[in-house]
Amino acid sequence: MNHSRLIRKYITLFATVITITATATAAFPSDSIPEPITIDRKGGKPTIPEVPRDEAICFALYTVQDNILKLSAQLYPLRDGESREVTLQIHDGTNWKTIARSNVDETGWLATFRIEDWDHSRDHQYRVTHPGGAKFAGRIRKDPRDKDEIVVAAFTGNSNSDRGMREDIVRNVKAQDPDLLFFSGDQSYDHRAHTAAWLLFGRQFGEIIKDRPTITIPDDHDVGQGNLWGEAGKVSKLRGGADGGYIMSPEYVNMVQRAQTSHLPDPYDATPIGQGITVYYTSLNVGGIDFAIIEDRKWKTGPAGLIPQQGPRPDHINNPSYDRASVDVPEARLLGDRQLKFLREWGQSWGSAEMKAVLSQTIFAGGAHIHGSHNGRLLADLDSNGWPQAGRARALEEMRRSFAFHIAGDQHLATVIHHGINSWEDAGVSFCVPSIVNFYGRWWWPLEKPENHPADNPLPFTGRYYDGLGNKLTMQAYANPKMENHNAAGYGIVRFQKPARNIVMECWPRHVDVTEPGTKQHPGWPITITQQDNYHRQPLAYLPTLNISGQENPVVQVVDEALDEVVYTLRIHGTKFRPGVFKEGVYTIRVGEGDQRQELTGVKSVAADDTSTLEIEF
Repeated sequence: MNHSRLIRKYITLFATVITITATATAAFPSDSIPEPITIDRKGGKPTIPEVPRDEAICFALYTVQDNILKLSAQLYPLRDGESREVTLQIHDGTNWKTIARSNVDETGWLATFRIEDWDHSRDHQYRVTHPGGAKFAGRIRKDPRDKDEIVVAAFTGNSNSDRGMREDIVRNVKAQDPDLLFFSGDQSYDHRAHTAAWLLFGRQFGEIIKDRPTITIPDDHDVGQGNLWGEAGKVSKLRGGADGGYIMSPEYVNMVQRAQTSHLPDPYDATPIGQGITVYYTSLNVGGIDFAIIEDRKWKTGPAGLIPQQGPRPDHINNPSYDRASVDVPEARLLGDRQLKFLREWGQSWGSAEMKAVLSQTIFAGGAHIHGSHNGRLLADLDSNGWPQAGRARALEEMRRSFAFHIAGDQHLATVIHHGINSWEDAGVSFCVPSIVNFYGRWWWPLEKPENHPADNPLPFTGRYYDGLGNKLTMQAYANPKMENHNAAGYGIVRFQKPARNIVMECWPRHVDVTEPGTKQHPGWPITITQQDNYHRQPLAYLPTLNISGQENPVVQVVDEALDEVVYTLRIHGTKFRPGVFKEGVYTIRVGEGDQRQELTGVKSVAADDTSTLEIEF
């Protein structure tokens, strides 16, 4: 090691130590400090290119839910005198048939379609056409209900530090052929030029989007701010937005949301928030996997003025004498009452669902210690959904009632975390996927030694930890930036294996070829969990074993009669199930769905060694 490098490392170590509590000590030697990362930026101002008039339709997105097709077509700006009408056509095997027409909204050059009574049992070739000769074609897939494995490709952070095409990702995703694409936010980093950036996004990913259902949801950069605490739509007046609310006009925010979410299923409750800002939280079932799509920034409380500032800005805490309880304020909100109500009702409605998952912008934990540069250590980041702590707990409680897995992004750092509320691993598992382009590195780099570190895990910082806000988390994998891994950029693949009720997470780096034998994922992946790991709370008692005949894989719901509260709802695998409960008491058990449902009341809990059964016949 040369002298300048040695000096730099000691300076970095000293800077790290003075920003943490006086009692903390490094668990690893100084030469383990992360190296600074050099990024080759290829950015510049976004532009809308002039295109031939027969290429005026850039791309299209679609979903199908409850036999309703929703499709949006993104156009380049039309010229004066050009028609503002586009058509949606379906090929019937012989000819193209027009099934709908739509006028283009000039605020964002978007056309939207909503087709009811859609036949979702087969594939359809579609195309959107414009009288000027432009056409954009693709395939609306049948619902993959007959597949044993439903595959989701998940992305985040399409940074403007590189405006190049994404050939490596497109090539790999086409080879992996997922059933659903999920872009969790920051599709655009151009705060006042969303349309130009959105058109570039379409050129980058349109080749894979055109042939499969796609979920795109905007995050903070998409709507024009570095961080977002939406606080139900108030106007932000503080630079950086930490007082809560929106910096950009409601017209701009709605334009962004219209472009990115018009093709999603109808909102659960379409009532706008403050300033008339629209909402889109909803659900989508693909092949028996039921996805709740939530907006985890829109109702979140801003920290400025609510809690004491304990760092250089309201949302960054690096005060060595920081008290975690001082920021755990009960009036702070995360998802808001409306979305908590949605999650509770969605979690009890299983219809054609076999497994459930939540899709949102980011995870419910502080999943990084070092931000931006190799010596940018924070004690706590209030932009993470580890804060507010009480709001985080309420969100995780609702998600675990349906054993829901969580897929998200935003953190620039891939992680797999098993969350804890009151005890370790008593809530769900989240997969935060890596950024597509990661110009702002973050590191999971705790100074304390973990509890329960798995001996066979090649990653040293895995096991049980508290995050900077005091939340319990068990880190199962992380992908820290390094020069040789392109700053840990990439994307995630999630495989929902319905027969076994398993969930497999894969984390693929940029610039690899997944078709080549021996191609490796980021170290620590793949990871497999079971559906029931998403409510891994240890039972304190049990209900009698259910022996069910006349229904295969029925829905089972357990209700605490004393609280009149659903404990959980689950589609079991098979016809035998022993419900665990978390206190002794009397319960109602509901088995089946709709008209084919039986309810047993007054069922008393029993001890773990009790072998009693309940026979349920349909």
